[in-house]
Amino acid sequence: MEKIRWGILATGKIAGKFASGMLTVPNAKLQAVGSRSEDKAKTFAEQYRIETVHTTYEALANDPEVDIIYVATPHPYHHANTLMCLEAGKAVLCEKPIAINAQQTVEMIEKAREKNVFLMEAMWTRFLPVWVQIKTWLDEGRIGEIKQLQADFAFKGPDDINHRVLNPNLAGGAMLDVGIYPLATAYHIFGEDPVHASSTAHIGQTGVDEQSAYLLGYANGAFATLSSGVQVDSPRQAVIVGTEGKIVVPLFWKSSEVRIEYADGREEYYPFPYESSGLQYQAIHAMQCLKEGKRESPIMPWSESLRLMRLMDRFRTEWGLKYPGE
Repeated sequence: MEKIRWGILATGKIAGKFASGMLTVPNAKLQAVGSRSEDKAKTFAEQYRIETVHTTYEALANDPEVDIIYVATPHPYHHANTLMCLEAGKAVLCEKPIAINAQQTVEMIEKAREKNVFLMEAMWTRFLPVWVQIKTWLDEGRIGEIKQLQADFAFKGPDDINHRVLNPNLAGGAMLDVGIYPLATAYHIFGEDPVHASSTAHIGQTGVDEQSAYLLGYANGAFATLSSGVQVDSPRQAVIVGTEGKIVVPLFWKSSEVRIEYADGREEYYPFPYESSGLQYQAIHAMQCLKEGKRESPIMPWSESLRLMRLMDRFRTEWGLKYPGE
């Protein structure tokens, strides 16, 4: 296939960011969009030059002109929407979190395996140019042996209790919305499950975690101190500490720059600008996997999505936080 034909399932904010990023990818075609609202679908299609409009998600999943679908619905719908697309034989790039719990994740992986189609969690940060370079530096031992990771992601969200970040019916809360970024970064850096994991959270009036923090310890003595929140603004940076220096990543989940501070006092600064929203890099990787006939990504494999979800399940159990329907 000269071009990979994409379908976008839903027309919300993240779908728009994805579509704008995809307009910069020459070998990608925004083929179709699906929405429950015909007006929203038509407006979205016009804005992002999308050829086909579907007024049901089912019609999009069964569109023979679509090769892969980006699932951009709210968290609780990822499971059902992805299963529908996989059942129709479509490859899927599913927005993070891939599901709301490990059981759903297992079912999605099993369906992808059964249908022999590609599935990947859209952990877009991992594919940004700055993080590709950071991983290379770490593998090369640029700052020695990694001993610590410090990362936080908290923002001042709306006070409206019906907003998705506070609404338990939409699997709201800090961890699934933004805490997943520092947690996924820990997996990216250390490449294994922690041998120790503990957490704490403040559960707000709607029953979701408004703030949460996590301490992870690893077999080699390294550890990660991480936090997230939806009621206050935090620095939102990551600091990777090694025996020979540290790497500082401002606004780490969307960063376009990085600083290395060496133990001997030297400093290096590197800009890594990227086009548009940056969400296109994960899609470029997914398209390469499709061309190579892979069912899963070697960079964001099924096993990692499942390990990450099991860890978040464990933390929610500690807090007594269950979502409706679980």
